Amino acid sequence: MLVLNCSTKLLILEKMLKSHFPESLKAETDNLDHYTNAYAVFYTDVMAYQRLLEEHDVINWDQVFQIQGLQSELCDVSNAVANSKQLGIKLTSFKAVQFSPHSALPDTNSLKGSSPRLTYLSVADADLLNRTWSRGGNEQCLRYIAKLISCFPSVCVRDDKGNPVSWSLTDQFATTCHGYTLPEHRRKGYSQLVALTLARKLRSQGFPCQGNVLDDNMASISLLKNVRAEFLPCRFHRLILTPAAFSG
Repeated sequence: MLVLNCSTKLLILEKMLKSHFPESLKAETDNLDHYTNAYAVFYTDVMAYQRLLEEHDVINWDQVFQIQGLQSELCDVSNAVANSKQLGIKLTSFKAVQFSPHSALPDTNSLKGSSPRLTYLSVADADLLNRTWSRGGNEQCLRYIAKLISCFPSVCVRDDKGNPVSWSLTDQFATTCHGYTLPEHRRKGYSQLVALTLARKLRSQGFPCQGNVLDDNMASISLLKNVRAEFLPCRFHRLILTPAAFSG
């Protein structure tokens, strides 16, 4: 791992990285927004990861943020460093999945209900998604969803009035998220259509087709099995860390 200590080189690197950020992700930081204040972790040497947390100003420890990754030591190392800094920690662990490139799209003629109109989400839909997401229901999540819709691929089914009834979108780490169908429109085949269409769209644009699901979300696990998604041997971990100043 190359660690830059030269201030000039760090400024050059910062400028290069910012030039590749989606425009809507350049907004001023909200210290309570753990959705956007997010770090994805991958390492070949766990001790190098620990030293990076301990010795270098990579993380802003004064804000609420999340760390996510697929490696088992991630939780223990992050926990140890966060505890030394007296941060509150919430860990959630998921089954990690990837979508098969060979799954065929379902025949829309066989879907129940009126013919679905398959399209994509718009920023105007962000409020509905915020209200229906188990992780949502707050101003930070509303802004975050609007950013995801603006910047990354999404798919939705709309009813004859143009309202979204089933959808899925992609986060900043190219992971599908918030797959949801309104209760009155379930068991019509919409979730499978949306999931497979988004997977195909991601592959066509050079993204990986990956996701995660909670162990007790049996409906989503059944859907993933039906579309021949592969359940990976590793797990997906998300840690939300909260400084004492915001723990109240």
